[in-house]
Amino acid sequence: MARRVAFAIPGDIETRTGGYAYDRRIITELRQLGWQVDVVGVGDDFPMPGEGQVAMALQRLLAAPADRPMLIDGLALGVLPEAAAALRQTRPLVALVHHPLACETGLTPAAAERLRVSERAALAAVHRVVATSEATAELLVESFGVPRERLHVIPPGTDPMPQAAGSGSDQLRLLSVAAIVPRKGFDVLVEALSTLTDLPWQLTIAGDRGRDPGTVERLEALIARHGLIRRIECPGAVSSERLAALYAGADLFVLASHFEGYGMAYAEAIAYGLPIVGTTGGAIPQTVPASASRLVPPGDVAALAHAMREVMADADCRRALSAGARAAAAKLPSWEHSGEAFARLLGRLA
Repeated sequence: MARRVAFAIPGDIETRTGGYAYDRRIITELRQLGWQVDVVGVGDDFPMPGEGQVAMALQRLLAAPADRPMLIDGLALGVLPEAAAALRQTRPLVALVHHPLACETGLTPAAAERLRVSERAALAAVHRVVATSEATAELLVESFGVPRERLHVIPPGTDPMPQAAGSGSDQLRLLSVAAIVPRKGFDVLVEALSTLTDLPWQLTIAGDRGRDPGTVERLEALIARHGLIRRIECPGAVSSERLAALYAGADLFVLASHFEGYGMAYAEAIAYGLPIVGTTGGAIPQTVPASASRLVPPGDVAALAHAMREVMADADCRRALSAGARAAAAKLPSWEHSGEAFARLLGRLA
């Protein structure tokens, strides 16, 4: 008999973000290991669904066959505590937490607290919780009351990549890869770069422009105010082929995230052997070794500018960090390993 699991996912699984990329790849790996994965769509508007959306999500979840474990992406689970309580009565229930919803940048204190209470209740109802990093697991224990014995850390895998060739010129190509949302700190990055106009650089920000139009509008206004329109390109979400070309042609990866539950774009940059300037937000220091990077506190414009100037102005420094990235790339987890870890967990619950 085939091993089966239901995987509940909000929104469009083809969305180009790290979380959805993780979900897609885990589904692929499980299927290659002989699992039948039934994707249950719970609708859009998460993590801020209306009452009708919540009711529809609960109906779809309860309609899924009860003879198999159910894995629910945390983007939805965190605001469905009642559904989690109902589902756990009839089937093994697993939460997949990419990063806690309350840790999203830009929330009001009241909204963050509502999400914290809701997610804490939802996580209390499930049988197992998967976190994508040790840092996120520790946060779930300390701030959300998840017992350590119910936690499993299954990090994203990273595919081996060829060494980035770089721009091959004095005009440094900087690359950021992330959806344009407050948590990714693009306003901090632009403010820092506005103090480095004496250096030769061009920045490409590759990431979804549709998730938060207000943030995109403010970012474009900030770029214009600093006179950086000709230096900063924001093409939106790009194809896999275009993204690979951007990594291969970059000289430096830069990202000013306020928080990351793992940091898949950082890991991809390491796989390409790119030097990195980033922050210490969330799990980033666990994902990005000091030998490959300069990491500064989130939100610190002056520290970020100083770190970027140090790396951009010194070719020897970039070569040293690149060598550190290449060494670190060999130690990154594989998708096969992550898929096997999921299969073992689900097999024990089936």
